Amino acid sequence: MSENIIITREGRVVTLTIARVEKKNALTQEMYGAMADALEAYAESDADRALIITGAGDMFTAGNDLKDFAKGDRETGVPPVWRFLHAIRDCPKPVIAAVNGPGIGIGLTMLLHCDLVYAGESATLGVPFVKLGLVPEAGSSLLLPAAVGMAVANDMLLAGRILSAGEAERFGLVARVFPDAELMGAVGEIARGVAESAPVAMKLSKGLIRQGREAVADSMAAESKLFAAQLQGPEFAESVAAMGEKRAPDYG
Repeated sequence: MSENIIITREGRVVTLTIARVEKKNALTQEMYGAMADALEAYAESDADRALIITGAGDMFTAGNDLKDFAKGDRETGVPPVWRFLHAIRDCPKPVIAAVNGPGIGIGLTMLLHCDLVYAGESATLGVPFVKLGLVPEAGSSLLLPAAVGMAVANDMLLAGRILSAGEAERFGLVARVFPDAELMGAVGEIARGVAESAPVAMKLSKGLIRQGREAVADSMAAESKLFAAQLQGPEFAESVAAMGEKRAPDYG
């Protein structure tokens, strides 16, 4: 378990907090592994019936820690990031997101796999993959257009548009926006209501809602191959170098 992933329980509600405030809650492979472990344990637990994902401080997550990804260190078998994505995609029980601040990259794309998504008024959402020399991941090339429409999705994925919390609510990425100070209290109350519901009916209902999403797995597989290739390619290397040198990237 990573020290940057904090798991707490209150009754039947589990809260997973991304807690790496000094790095804007940027995610490392170790953190992905800890989140995958937590989601898999939640899925198998008879006692836990709702899970909240949120961030510490005033940031949901800045997305991938680029230095960690640039190292190219990968454990044998399935990398932790893909374990996490599969765990959140396949979880049979409700997963709730409390977006307490900016959510960048996977900070947005993971929301496409959550069942209930709520945001604080200071939250923003963006997917700057192309600007980093990367491609969409987590099935976002399929799920984001389905959620917000092709025009807005292209504006985000290709032109780098960042949505405010109000825009995200209007486009259907989040269900409700709360004042920042009230977010966790409101989401906790919702989660308790979910956890108190009939568990079999809840699982069956989630399964029915997600019928017809077989294409998501195919999309994720296709994206992962291209994402992995780009990670090892010159465009991502130039993006990381430019960020470190505080200059604009030169892609030639």
